[in-house]
Amino acid sequence: MKQMILVYVAVMSLLTAEENIYERSCAPCHQNLPTSLGEMFKRYLLVYSSEKFVKMGIKHYLKHPARSLSVMSDLFLDTYGVKEPVTLTPEELDRAIDIYWNEFKVFDKLK
Repeated sequence: MKQMILVYVAVMSLLTAEENIYERSCAPCHQNLPTSLGEMFKRYLLVYSSEKFVKMGIKHYLKHPARSLSVMSDLFLDTYGVKEPVTLTPEELDRAIDIYWNEFKVFDKLK
């Protein structure tokens, strides 16, 4: 019985860690910026329009950050610069982007 409980706790710990990849790897770096992650999401949505293209745009930018790829204003980039490439694995990055999308998507929230 103890072994089953330990296995259950281990599996739940892994699932919880995976579920929080966005909170651990993305949100902390953005908390001190004047533009929230929600506002950045709106910019991505304006530029890329659909879930598929927003996610592709974010993923490409995070792997290969460049001023020309950023959806942020020149003033923002002049002040805060272009970010460094992410160090997440491709799977972690996909999961973090999925969580980000689900956190800020507006489609299911419109009434």
